[in-house]
Amino acid sequence: MEDIDLYLEEAKDQMEKSVQHTQAELNKVRAGKAMPSMLDGLRVEYYGNPTPLNQVASVNTPDARTIVIKPWEKNIIPEIEKTIINSDLGFNPQNDGDIIRINIPPLSEERREQLVKHCRQLAEQGKVSIRNARKEANDALKKLQKDGVSEDLIKGAEDEVQTLTDKYVAKTDEVLEAKEKDIMTV
Repeated sequence: MEDIDLYLEEAKDQMEKSVQHTQAELNKVRAGKAMPSMLDGLRVEYYGNPTPLNQVASVNTPDARTIVIKPWEKNIIPEIEKTIINSDLGFNPQNDGDIIRINIPPLSEERREQLVKHCRQLAEQGKVSIRNARKEANDALKKLQKDGVSEDLIKGAEDEVQTLTDKYVAKTDEVLEAKEKDIMTV
């Protein structure tokens, strides 16, 4: 019986992580508003080591269309600038010697629709991950049944796994819906 609970808990953890990962991926998608989290994935060469941008500079948004990066050491400014230009974010940083400014252009309707489509793909990947967790849990339960656990207990556990799956797929849909609304709001 504790084996069943263990598999259910493991499936729940995997599904929760899938939703959190999807949320994090969606947060990286630019919705037209400047957010420091847009630069979260960037790593800057700092004394020979790739270091997250937020560990070598402060990243702020003084207004809805601007990101300001203030490095703690001025000598790293060109490296930060190069990292931003070489990223796939499509930003054009401006360097004034002390800080780097990134102006976020407003999104066109066509670009908004592309971003929504991209967000839907990210959400679908999250749902696939949730369904994979369901499959792993159900496979483990079937193995327990072969090892002599009663069919009724296994059936109940499989129903619970499906309930968890439905719950986390719905959470993913909610996260996606909020992001779509954010992107389509002009």
